[in-house]
Amino acid sequence: MPGKNAAPPPTAYRRAVLRLARRDQTAAELRRALAEKGHAAEEIEAAIERLRRERYLDDRGYAERFARSRMAHQGIGRARIRQGLRQRGVARTEAEDGLNAALAEVDEQALVDALARRYWKLHVRVEPDRRLPRLWAFLVRRGFPAGLVRERLFALWPRWSDALEGLDPLDESPGGHAGERD
Repeated sequence: MPGKNAAPPPTAYRRAVLRLARRDQTAAELRRALAEKGHAAEEIEAAIERLRRERYLDDRGYAERFARSRMAHQGIGRARIRQGLRQRGVARTEAEDGLNAALAEVDEQALVDALARRYWKLHVRVEPDRRLPRLWAFLVRRGFPAGLVRERLFALWPRWSDALEGLDPLDESPGGHAGERD
């Protein structure tokens, strides 16, 4: 008989472990995925709690690894990292803790300098007085604090620093959103 030896459907815990074996995930991502598979809310919460107890699931650790990876390998700044963590369902405090831990390991200033130098070389045909404000905007869009970007560009190209006049820093508070002004 075809159904006699069929295995029972996987539990929420088993599905979650298999997902975590493939890729690091947040608790919110696991909840969504398990709910889509039809698991009951109680079973999902029990699985999440068990994974946390067994230290397979840690949103703060996820936030730290996510931030370190995005900064070091993709040249992404803290504002875009916060946004990515919010999209993945990481709580604000866990996201900030993870981001701060990653910032202790990755030199954000050196990262801004490296990205700025690469951009400067790639856009050599643009006049420096036009290139510098565009570079500032590029780095701010990548999520770096406007004040840090301004400081580094002044330090790297003091000869053309007057091109940065009038570029006001954006709100850089942890809860601030790019584009908000005081």
